[in-house]
Amino acid sequence: MRLLTSVAAIAAAFILPAIAEAADTPVQMTLDASKPGPVIDRHIFGQFAEHLGSGIYGGIWVGKDSTIPNTRGIRNDVVAALKALKVPDVRWPGGCFADEYNWRRGVGPERKAAVNTNWGGVVEPNTFGTDEFMDFAQQIGTEAYVSVNVGSGTPQEAAEWVEYMTSSTDDAMGQERARNGHPEQYKVAILGLGNESWDCGGAMTPDFYVSEMKRYARFVHNYNPAQPMKRVAVGPNVADTSYTEAVMKAWQGHSWAWDIEGLSLHSYSTGGWPPHLPATGFDEKDYAILLNETLGMEKLVATHSAIMDKYDPEKKVALVVDEWGAWLQATPGTHEGFLVQQNSQRDAVLAALNINIFARHADRVRMANIAQMINVLQAMILTDKDKMLLTPTYHVFHMYVPFQDATFVPLAFDAGQYTTNGITLPRVDAVAAKDKAGKVWIAITNVDPKSPVTFSVAINGVKATKASGQTLSAPKIDSVNTFEQPNTVAPKAVSAKIANGKLSITVAPASVTVIGLE
Repeated sequence: MRLLTSVAAIAAAFILPAIAEAADTPVQMTLDASKPGPVIDRHIFGQFAEHLGSGIYGGIWVGKDSTIPNTRGIRNDVVAALKALKVPDVRWPGGCFADEYNWRRGVGPERKAAVNTNWGGVVEPNTFGTDEFMDFAQQIGTEAYVSVNVGSGTPQEAAEWVEYMTSSTDDAMGQERARNGHPEQYKVAILGLGNESWDCGGAMTPDFYVSEMKRYARFVHNYNPAQPMKRVAVGPNVADTSYTEAVMKAWQGHSWAWDIEGLSLHSYSTGGWPPHLPATGFDEKDYAILLNETLGMEKLVATHSAIMDKYDPEKKVALVVDEWGAWLQATPGTHEGFLVQQNSQRDAVLAALNINIFARHADRVRMANIAQMINVLQAMILTDKDKMLLTPTYHVFHMYVPFQDATFVPLAFDAGQYTTNGITLPRVDAVAAKDKAGKVWIAITNVDPKSPVTFSVAINGVKATKASGQTLSAPKIDSVNTFEQPNTVAPKAVSAKIANGKLSITVAPASVTVIGLE
């Protein structure tokens, strides 16, 4: 039996009209709402926006004089789409870009261009800087996760940047911000102390990074008492535990002079480095290869959590998976350094599996940021001049909104097996949770791309007579949304009845379904 948690509900006899025939033997599930677990922090649904390709320019920023509808240069259509996701935080300005970023070039009336040496060697105009990012964050109603430059920068530069953002106008840096048109103090909820310091952030040894990290944690101050600021240290690169050990050992013995509240983990689903799997036109083998790697996130989180438990049994420091998602072959004809890729139904399944893993580890994983938000890697949104479309991954995030800050509810079941080309995966996955209003939600993923699956769910501790929600399936596993056909993969409403304390539901192949019990 497998224990899962979800923030969506599964409690109604619920049969999808699109499926004419139920699958073979139903998967038996047992939900027990009388035994709640930890809160699934809304910050596991965080986003990431790096100065990379058209993630910023064209994706968020079009300029105040653009014919594309905008508010102070920021696209209105993108803002509306992201507001619907209730995005908890956005990590910016990187990524590898962050550890060469000079914030001074991106404030004030005269911006200073620079070459983006990390992503394509193109000119970075710095027209989208600190004040524009904070405006964007306010427009979509999210918290700011700012990564400071620990690679090529100094603690003083980082300290002055945060002072610029958070100090009052009694302070010289606050006065400068006011002269730039922003007298109100900004709120910086999360501060990243570097990025991938084991690689593009400086190729630092764990011990060297720890020494640097302590300086930044000590001297970079938050001046806005209205917003407590959490600091996230650089942590492991996938399965390498050296940074986890070094940072957590140092934290265990830390003094009053410095502290951290999070440790980052980066892990992408690639099918093997360098990324080479196609984003479209792939076969069932490539489907299984990528999802099999994705499921490895469970072991990664467990491994690093165990080390953190050794030094931090009270789980004060969060494991922050602030870069995750599918990293695939760049779309043919695009700049290799812009990391452009399409987004298919496979990506929707991949996203759901990751979210479920984070939810099952909600006691330690309290923040995560998919890479990336717009036009880059596993994006929520794709844009082309004045056109915009929502990807299958966007729809999964939207369906999971009820799980934000919901309480984990145990869900036991036998996941079964799906095997193809010598690769064996669990056939299904699911999690459940209870929102603040007391409503129970269940999220079900059918990994099997060939066959529908029927579930019979015993709903203990819940009084419900029906269930309703949405399901996301597609004609093929590699189906995508295009600007010509933006709704090829879109969620459909579903509903069901509950009889004798059981919910029965049949879901389509390679699908994600989220339902709430009523």
